Amino acid sequence: MTLVERTEEQEAVGDDGYRRIRADIVFGRLRPGHKLRLEGLKEDYGVSVSTLREILNRLAAEGFVLAEGRRGFEVAPISVENLKELAELRLLLESHAMGVSFAHADVEWEGRVVSAHHKLASTEQLMETGLDALEQWKRYDGEFHQALISNCGSRMLMETHALVFDKYFRYQMVAFSYRGSEPAAQHKALLEAALKRDVKTATETLRAHVNNCVEHALATAALK
Repeated sequence: MTLVERTEEQEAVGDDGYRRIRADIVFGRLRPGHKLRLEGLKEDYGVSVSTLREILNRLAAEGFVLAEGRRGFEVAPISVENLKELAELRLLLESHAMGVSFAHADVEWEGRVVSAHHKLASTEQLMETGLDALEQWKRYDGEFHQALISNCGSRMLMETHALVFDKYFRYQMVAFSYRGSEPAAQHKALLEAALKRDVKTATETLRAHVNNCVEHALATAALK
């Protein structure tokens, strides 16, 4: 194996380890405040200690991990204040981006929004029957909200929104439970507003959608 091949293989392992650890944090499998000990992570994820340090520093830069110097790393904690900040930031980003996307809407954008909603609605129906489809739900929930803003014309805005969405989604896994028909109805209302280019209704629906989640989280023991 050449040096280039070894480097590419190491990068692939590092990227896979990053995605797996990040997903385990987002889905709450690695709980807030959990100490991330390198030797244990090495066994669990099959990644070298040096690569793990790079991964954890990358996750620290994104806000999913706390780097504590000589004390090592831990999963970022959760708090009422942080949830409220994330909710307001998400609303700010997504509301603005929806307005721009609606103004530049075309048939291809409509197709992305309709397709993304169909996958999300189908998954929500599965969730209501009691089936465990959390990872599928998260993926399609994110895809739908990203589709709504996909004609905003800013890659940086899209990437920032995706990062904030994942941080917000972590609270859904840690402090929320699936709320059944309410979010599904709100997603349908967002779809209908998008197809009508109704920015006002879409923005109001999004605010209710996000704020209802926050209220639900505050009513649980996880944030007390």
